[in-house]
Parts: sequence; structure tokens; C-alpha cells
Amino acid sequence: MALTHRSFAFEHGRSVTNERLEFLGDAVLGLAVTDLAYSSFPELSEGELAKLRAAIVNMGTLAGVAAELGLGEELLLGRGEELSGGRRKASILGDALEAVLGAVYLDGGIDVAFALIQRLFWPRMEAYSRGEGDRDYKTTLQEMAAQDLARVPEYRVFERGPDHEKEFTATVHLAGREFGRGVGRSKKEAEQRAAREAFERLSRDGGGGRET
Repeated sequence: MALTHRSFAFEHGRSVTNERLEFLGDAVLGLAVTDLAYSSFPELSEGELAKLRAAIVNMGTLAGVAAELGLGEELLLGRGEELSGGRRKASILGDALEAVLGAVYLDGGIDVAFALIQRLFWPRMEAYSRGEGDRDYKTTLQEMAAQDLARVPEYRVFERGPDHEKEFTATVHLAGREFGRGVGRSKKEAEQRAAREAFERLSRDGGGGRET
């Protein structure tokens, strides 16, 4: 039920969707992140804690985590939503993740739900607290794409060269178009450079992208 989108329910004559679970999961996520931030960062003021929570509990971050978990491939979508790229839409992915968290809370209780949320979101919280969020172009692009384009960036990475001298080339795509390309000595470095190029292009003129 947590992965049943309303478009699928409508087409198949069902009344149950993941929307109620999404409502519950949103509340559980907000409380868990707030509690984790409060207990883990005693040096942060109320305003700083609020900023941290806002940086974590937003559609871009939720969609990114959902994509990493592969939730898009498991969604039950209606035909129209499927054809319009629903499995990659940030709003659908983010809502699905919240629904899953709601289901985990109902099945396992608050401790199990909090433990899962900590595992999924702590690396991002820790990075933000160290001030790395401003330099993380993958996260920045992810949030921009979710807000402005309702899409999750997709990365493709190619490598070449011997093991001791690997070179990685990453491309980042939005809605089937290439928006950025980067080269680095690691997959992470290449993806960050690709994300930076895409972010700067979108910030400058809305991109345009290259057909792929």
C-alpha cells in the first residue's frame, strides 16, 4: 500500500492509496529529524536547528533518498503517470518515501522508524552541520531540480585507464537531457563536477540540455 500511487488506484478501481501513510510518515520524519538534530548538535541555536531540519526535510532530499533506495522501480503507477515519467518525478518519489516511513512506524513502532530515518538521513545531517552542504553540488542540484523541474537528476559514470590511474567521466541528466559533464579521479569527484556544471547552467539560463 505504501507504494500505491493514486493514479494506479484510480485506474484499477481501488480506494486505498499511499496518501494516508504519506501523511503519517511526514510527521514521523519531521519528529525524528528534529529529535536527532536536537540531541546531536547541542552547539546549534534554535534558528540553526530549524535551518538544518529544513535542509533535510524537503522534497529534493526525500526524492534523492528514495531514488537511492530504488523506490521508483517499485511504485504502482497508472498508465498515464507511467508514460509521463512518474517513476522519476521528485514529488512522487518523496511522497512514496514518506509513505514507507509511515508504514514502518505502524509495523515496527517509533524506535524502528527512528532507527531507519537515522540510517538514511544522518550522513546528510552530519555533512550539513560541518558546513559541507554549501559545497555539495549534487544535493544543491537535486533540490533545484525537485523544486523547479519536478525531476530527480540521473547520473551516468564511465571509467577508463588502468586500476592505478583511473579516470571517471560523469554525466547528469534531467528528463532525458544531459545538463552537465565532469571528469575526476573518483566517481564522487566526477559526479560533483557534473552536478556543478548542471547547476550553473540551470541557474544562468534554464539550461536547454543536450538530447541523449
